Amino acid sequence: MSQPGRVDRQPGYLLHTQPYRETSLLVEVLTPQHGRFTLVARGARRPRADVRGVLLPFQPLTLSWFGKGEVRTLHTAEWNGGVPQLSGLRLVCGFYLNELMLKLTARDDAEPRAFTIYDQAVRALAQAHSLSGVLRRYELRLLQALGYAGSFACDVHGELIDPAADYLCRGGALPERASGEPAGPSLCLPGAALLAIEADDYAAASTRRAARSLLRLLLTDLLGEEPLASRELLQAINAIAD
Repeated sequence: MSQPGRVDRQPGYLLHTQPYRETSLLVEVLTPQHGRFTLVARGARRPRADVRGVLLPFQPLTLSWFGKGEVRTLHTAEWNGGVPQLSGLRLVCGFYLNELMLKLTARDDAEPRAFTIYDQAVRALAQAHSLSGVLRRYELRLLQALGYAGSFACDVHGELIDPAADYLCRGGALPERASGEPAGPSLCLPGAALLAIEADDYAAASTRRAARSLLRLLLTDLLGEEPLASRELLQAINAIAD
Protein backbone atom coordinates (compact mmCIF):
# COMPACT_ATOMS: atom_id res chain seq x y z
CA MET A 1 0.00 0.00 0.00
CA SER A 2 1.44 3.37 -1.01
CA GLN A 3 1.71 6.13 1.55
CA PRO A 4 -0.37 9.29 1.04
CA GLY A 5 1.58 12.15 -0.47
CA ARG A 6 4.46 9.88 -1.48
CA VAL A 7 7.20 11.62 -3.50
CA ASP A 8 10.10 9.58 -4.80
CA ARG A 9 13.71 10.34 -5.73
CA GLN A 10 13.88 14.11 -5.72
CA PRO A 11 17.16 16.06 -5.68
CA GLY A 12 17.69 17.99 -2.49
CA TYR A 13 20.05 19.62 -0.02
CA LEU A 14 19.94 19.67 3.76
CA LEU A 15 19.81 23.22 5.19
CA HIS A 16 19.33 22.61 8.91
CA THR A 17 18.78 19.81 11.42
CA GLN A 18 17.65 19.64 15.02
CA PRO A 19 17.01 16.75 17.41
CA TYR A 20 13.44 15.48 17.61
CA ARG A 21 12.20 13.27 20.41
CA GLU A 22 14.64 10.60 21.55
CA THR A 23 16.12 9.22 18.33
CA SER A 24 14.85 11.31 15.41
CA LEU A 25 15.79 14.47 13.56
CA LEU A 26 13.84 17.35 12.09
CA VAL A 27 15.49 18.11 8.76
CA GLU A 28 14.96 21.32 6.77
CA VAL A 29 15.56 20.54 3.09
CA LEU A 30 15.61 22.44 -0.19
CA THR A 31 14.34 20.84 -3.40
CA PRO A 32 13.73 22.30 -6.87
CA GLN A 33 10.13 21.20 -7.36
CA HIS A 34 8.81 21.31 -3.79
CA GLY A 35 10.78 24.22 -2.36
CA ARG A 36 11.87 24.33 1.26
CA PHE A 37 10.11 22.21 3.86
CA THR A 38 10.62 20.04 6.96
CA LEU A 39 11.03 16.28 7.11
CA VAL A 40 11.15 14.09 10.19
CA ALA A 41 13.89 11.47 9.87
CA ARG A 42 12.69 8.79 12.25
CA GLY A 43 15.42 6.99 14.15
CA ALA A 44 18.14 8.97 12.36
CA ARG A 45 20.08 9.51 15.60
CA ARG A 46 20.39 5.82 16.36
CA PRO A 47 24.02 4.61 16.03
CA ARG A 48 23.21 2.14 13.26
CA ALA A 49 20.62 4.22 11.38
CA ASP A 50 20.95 3.92 7.59
CA VAL A 51 20.67 7.69 7.06
CA ARG A 52 23.01 8.70 9.91
CA GLY A 53 26.01 9.20 7.61
CA VAL A 54 23.95 10.43 4.66
CA LEU A 55 22.13 13.47 6.04
CA LEU A 56 25.06 15.83 5.66
CA PRO A 57 25.02 19.56 4.82
CA PHE A 58 26.41 20.80 1.50
CA GLN A 59 26.10 17.38 -0.12
CA PRO A 60 23.72 16.64 -3.04
CA LEU A 61 21.10 14.11 -1.96
CA THR A 62 18.27 12.13 -3.51
CA LEU A 63 15.26 12.17 -1.17
CA SER A 64 11.98 10.28 -0.96
CA TRP A 65 9.24 11.16 1.53
CA PHE A 66 5.54 10.89 2.26
CA GLY A 67 2.88 12.92 4.03
CA LYS A 68 0.98 16.11 3.28
CA GLY A 69 1.22 18.09 6.50
CA GLU A 70 3.64 20.81 7.53
CA VAL A 71 6.11 18.12 8.58
CA ARG A 72 6.48 15.16 6.24
CA THR A 73 8.27 11.87 6.85
CA LEU A 74 11.57 10.98 5.24
CA HIS A 75 11.44 7.57 3.56
CA THR A 76 14.91 7.27 2.03
CA ALA A 77 17.97 9.50 1.53
CA GLU A 78 20.83 8.71 -0.82
CA TRP A 79 24.14 10.52 -1.05
CA ASN A 80 25.05 11.53 -4.62
CA GLY A 81 28.65 12.59 -3.98
CA GLY A 82 30.66 14.79 -6.30
CA VAL A 83 31.18 17.70 -3.86
CA PRO A 84 34.17 17.72 -1.46
CA GLN A 85 33.32 18.30 2.18
CA LEU A 86 33.63 21.97 3.11
CA SER A 87 35.98 22.96 5.92
CA GLY A 88 37.43 26.08 7.51
CA LEU A 89 36.34 29.36 5.97
CA ARG A 90 34.55 27.52 3.16
CA LEU A 91 32.36 25.79 5.75
CA VAL A 92 31.48 29.12 7.38
CA CYS A 93 30.56 30.48 3.95
CA GLY A 94 28.35 27.42 3.47
CA PHE A 95 26.50 28.19 6.70
CA TYR A 96 25.94 31.69 5.33
CA LEU A 97 24.38 30.23 2.16
CA ASN A 98 22.02 28.17 4.31
CA GLU A 99 21.08 30.98 6.68
CA LEU A 100 20.29 33.32 3.81
CA MET A 101 18.17 30.68 2.04
CA LEU A 102 16.23 30.06 5.25
CA LYS A 103 15.66 33.80 5.80
CA LEU A 104 14.62 34.69 2.25
CA THR A 105 12.46 31.77 1.11
CA ALA A 106 8.99 30.74 2.23
CA ARG A 107 8.09 27.18 3.07
CA ASP A 108 6.51 25.09 0.31
CA ASP A 109 7.13 27.82 -2.27
CA ALA A 110 8.91 26.02 -5.09
CA GLU A 111 11.45 28.10 -7.02
CA PRO A 112 13.68 25.86 -9.16
CA ARG A 113 16.05 28.76 -9.84
CA ALA A 114 16.76 29.13 -6.12
CA PHE A 115 17.76 25.47 -5.95
CA THR A 116 20.03 25.83 -8.98
CA ILE A 117 21.66 28.96 -7.54
CA TYR A 118 22.28 27.16 -4.25
CA ASP A 119 23.66 24.06 -5.97
CA GLN A 120 26.06 26.15 -8.06
CA ALA A 121 27.22 28.11 -5.00
CA VAL A 122 27.93 24.98 -2.94
CA ARG A 123 29.97 23.44 -5.76
CA ALA A 124 31.83 26.72 -6.32
CA LEU A 125 32.67 27.06 -2.61
CA ALA A 126 34.42 23.71 -2.72
CA GLN A 127 36.73 24.79 -5.54
CA ALA A 128 36.84 28.57 -6.07
CA HIS A 129 39.83 30.70 -5.13
CA SER A 130 37.68 33.82 -4.59
CA LEU A 131 35.07 33.00 -1.96
CA SER A 132 33.95 36.63 -1.99
CA GLY A 133 32.89 36.33 -5.63
CA VAL A 134 30.95 33.15 -4.86
CA LEU A 135 29.04 34.84 -2.03
CA ARG A 136 28.23 38.00 -3.97
CA ARG A 137 27.06 35.96 -6.96
CA TYR A 138 24.85 33.85 -4.71
CA GLU A 139 23.33 36.84 -2.90
CA LEU A 140 22.49 38.75 -6.07
CA ARG A 141 21.20 35.82 -8.14
CA LEU A 142 19.05 34.61 -5.24
CA LEU A 143 17.57 38.08 -4.69
CA GLN A 144 16.84 38.36 -8.42
CA ALA A 145 15.29 34.88 -8.63
CA LEU A 146 12.99 35.63 -5.68
CA GLY A 147 11.94 39.00 -7.11
CA TYR A 148 13.71 41.14 -4.51
CA ALA A 149 16.18 42.70 -6.97
CA GLY A 150 16.15 43.55 -10.65
CA SER A 151 18.79 43.73 -13.34
CA PHE A 152 21.65 46.19 -12.95
CA ALA A 153 22.02 46.59 -16.70
CA CYS A 154 19.35 49.33 -16.84
CA ASP A 155 18.37 52.23 -14.61
CA VAL A 156 14.99 53.07 -13.11
CA HIS A 157 13.94 54.74 -16.38
CA GLY A 158 14.81 51.72 -18.51
CA GLU A 159 17.94 53.30 -19.96
CA LEU A 160 21.17 51.33 -20.24
CA ILE A 161 23.63 51.93 -17.42
CA ASP A 162 26.38 54.36 -18.46
CA PRO A 163 29.75 53.02 -17.24
CA ALA A 164 31.07 56.60 -16.94
CA ALA A 165 28.19 57.83 -14.74
CA ASP A 166 27.44 57.42 -11.03
CA TYR A 167 24.19 55.86 -9.79
CA LEU A 168 22.21 55.87 -6.58
CA CYS A 169 21.12 52.42 -5.46
CA ARG A 170 18.29 51.84 -2.98
CA GLY A 171 16.60 48.76 -1.62
CA GLY A 172 13.65 47.66 -3.75
CA ALA A 173 14.47 49.98 -6.67
CA LEU A 174 16.58 50.02 -9.80
CA PRO A 175 19.61 52.35 -9.94
CA GLU A 176 19.00 56.04 -10.59
CA ARG A 177 21.55 58.41 -12.12
CA ALA A 178 23.04 60.43 -9.27
CA SER A 179 22.10 64.11 -9.04
CA GLY A 180 22.03 66.21 -5.90
CA GLU A 181 21.71 64.93 -2.35
CA PRO A 182 20.12 61.49 -1.98
CA ALA A 183 17.00 61.03 0.15
CA GLY A 184 16.87 58.02 2.46
CA PRO A 185 19.27 55.07 2.71
CA SER A 186 21.17 54.77 -0.54
CA LEU A 187 24.54 53.97 -2.03
CA CYS A 188 26.36 55.76 -4.84
CA LEU A 189 28.22 53.43 -7.20
CA PRO A 190 29.90 53.90 -10.58
CA GLY A 191 28.04 52.51 -13.56
CA ALA A 192 31.09 50.47 -14.51
CA ALA A 193 30.85 48.56 -11.22
CA LEU A 194 27.13 47.91 -11.69
CA LEU A 195 27.73 46.52 -15.17
CA ALA A 196 30.52 44.28 -13.90
CA ILE A 197 28.27 42.97 -11.13
CA GLU A 198 25.47 42.27 -13.60
CA ALA A 199 27.94 40.53 -15.92
CA ASP A 200 29.06 38.29 -13.04
CA ASP A 201 32.61 39.64 -13.33
CA TYR A 202 34.20 39.93 -9.90
CA ALA A 203 37.80 39.89 -11.06
CA ALA A 204 38.51 43.46 -9.91
CA ALA A 205 38.84 44.15 -6.18
CA SER A 206 36.89 47.39 -6.66
CA THR A 207 33.96 45.43 -8.10
CA ARG A 208 34.00 43.02 -5.16
CA ARG A 209 33.94 45.94 -2.72
CA ALA A 210 31.10 47.63 -4.60
CA ALA A 211 29.14 44.39 -4.73
CA ARG A 212 29.61 43.82 -1.02
CA SER A 213 28.25 47.28 -0.19
CA LEU A 214 25.39 46.93 -2.67
CA LEU A 215 24.29 43.51 -1.44
CA ARG A 216 24.55 44.63 2.18
CA LEU A 217 22.19 47.51 1.36
CA LEU A 218 19.68 45.23 -0.38
CA LEU A 219 19.75 42.57 2.32
CA THR A 220 19.42 45.08 5.15
CA ASP A 221 16.37 46.54 3.40
CA LEU A 222 14.81 43.06 3.38
CA LEU A 223 15.97 41.58 6.65
CA GLY A 224 16.41 44.65 8.84
CA GLU A 225 19.38 45.44 11.03
CA GLU A 226 19.41 42.14 12.91
CA PRO A 227 22.74 40.54 11.97
CA LEU A 228 23.03 37.10 10.44
CA ALA A 229 24.98 34.82 12.77
CA SER A 230 27.10 33.35 10.00
CA ARG A 231 27.89 36.79 8.54
CA GLU A 232 29.16 38.01 11.92
CA LEU A 233 31.43 34.97 12.10
CA LEU A 234 32.71 35.65 8.58
CA GLN A 235 33.50 39.24 9.50
CA ALA A 236 35.38 38.15 12.62
CA ILE A 237 37.48 35.69 10.62
CA ASN A 238 38.23 38.28 7.96
CA ALA A 239 39.26 40.80 10.62
CA ILE A 240 41.75 38.31 12.05
CA ALA A 241 43.09 37.55 8.57
CA ASP A 242 43.62 41.26 7.90
